[in-house]
Amino acid sequence: MDHSPLGVSAASTLNHTDATRGLVPIPAAERGLPTVTAEPYFKVSDGMVALEGPAYDRHGNLYFVDVYADRILRLTPDLQLSTVYTEAGLRPAGIAVHKDGRIFAAGIGDFDAGSIVAFQPDGSPPETILPTSAGFVPDDLVFDHQGGIYFTDFQGSSTRPKGGVHHLSADSRKITPILPDMASANGVALSPDGKVLWATEFCNSRLHRVDLVDAVTVTRFGTTVPYHFVGRAPDSMRTDAEGNVYVAMYQQGRILVFSPFGMPIGQILLPGREQNHFLKTTSLAFVPGSRDVVIVARDELGGRGSVIFRARGLAAGTTLFSHQ
Repeated sequence: MDHSPLGVSAASTLNHTDATRGLVPIPAAERGLPTVTAEPYFKVSDGMVALEGPAYDRHGNLYFVDVYADRILRLTPDLQLSTVYTEAGLRPAGIAVHKDGRIFAAGIGDFDAGSIVAFQPDGSPPETILPTSAGFVPDDLVFDHQGGIYFTDFQGSSTRPKGGVHHLSADSRKITPILPDMASANGVALSPDGKVLWATEFCNSRLHRVDLVDAVTVTRFGTTVPYHFVGRAPDSMRTDAEGNVYVAMYQQGRILVFSPFGMPIGQILLPGREQNHFLKTTSLAFVPGSRDVVIVARDELGGRGSVIFRARGLAAGTTLFSHQ
């Protein structure tokens, strides 16, 4: 029985509403956004697999990672799952596919130093693109239109920002800082024309927009923070052909969608999030040439395993370097 020893009246008793139950209620400013709920597409495991980094090749195969098992997996169009690459200690977190077919993987390593590696679709021969000796913790990556790579450096904390976004030239010889001094830079994406770079800052819950003159030159006053997220925490991201930005919300079980200028315009929820299921939503990918989106997540609190979900976005996905 809910008895008040002080005789407090019902009018002075605080209670939940339907909108505020659960661990991660939708922030008030985002509750009126156009909203859809994703549906299950493929169950990877009944257990907890740290799914991340989905990316499609030209043959319709979906590649993604199992971070802490050091595995990169492939799901064929007929839903056959296999492991294509393993490397002890790599801890892969992001994938990008080169237009020559090679798979590039960013690895966070031991969180002090990681690497970027590349390999053929059959898993061989691996080559090191960015060595651990460079001192970065690569978490995610995206190709520019010339084959250079923007990658995030997942270092730092909310009070000690030391990560950032960097550009690695196509020949892997030159590294240029684009956004320094970030608190664990996480997701990275490019606008369809390659003139706007987007990044998420995990530990400070911020969305960054960078206007570019060229691949490594920022316009005057070209770096802005158009959005501050509520709660934990912006993870990986993608863009669509209209320039909209899709951000996976880690620990929130949803994808938040922004206009090309960084204004929230929609969201995709994962089923059961209100009951605290599938909150660890880490990344997404567009099926090339379509509005279809796959979303990877795991249900650490609810025990429903590790699942790939599907939904449709506002527009077809940006044509990535893999398909140019």
